Amino acid sequence: MNNETNVTFRLGTEEDSGLIVQLIYEMADYEKLLDQTSIDEEKVRKSIINKEFETLFACLDDGTVAGYAMFFPDYASLVGKQGLYLENLSVKPEYRGMGIGEKLMRELVRIANERDYAKMEWHCLVWNDPANGLYQKLGTEQKLDWIYYRLSQKDLDRLAEEDDNN
Repeated sequence: MNNETNVTFRLGTEEDSGLIVQLIYEMADYEKLLDQTSIDEEKVRKSIINKEFETLFACLDDGTVAGYAMFFPDYASLVGKQGLYLENLSVKPEYRGMGIGEKLMRELVRIANERDYAKMEWHCLVWNDPANGLYQKLGTEQKLDWIYYRLSQKDLDRLAEEDDNN
């Protein structure tokens, strides 16, 4: 197989909860983040029901899921329109190098345009050269003028406790 690999796309449903969990754990393993991963099928099912995210599957001709993207709308306040935030994009190891990641990105762009979104944003690990190479190939703009911050669940709990004690 090569970049001419035939791929079709489908959006995930509640019935895909187990598959989504499996794919998240596979991606977390690749990203060396398994120790931070605690997602389970019930959490995913509830999130799908509550429309907290969507999942786009890249499928081969035989129906095999070769990769996926998890995304949800965010808001571009400067222009007053929604945008697409890409939470996860991953291709199964045995299907990497076949152009599936690029096809997933292009399908997400199509979805963003179809929904009249103002932008599409995501984060990528610094060391993930294959992914960063794909994004550069697509002509994306690397934002170096912003600093990425995060409060983990542990931090949220700590700050809430500090607030309760004041």
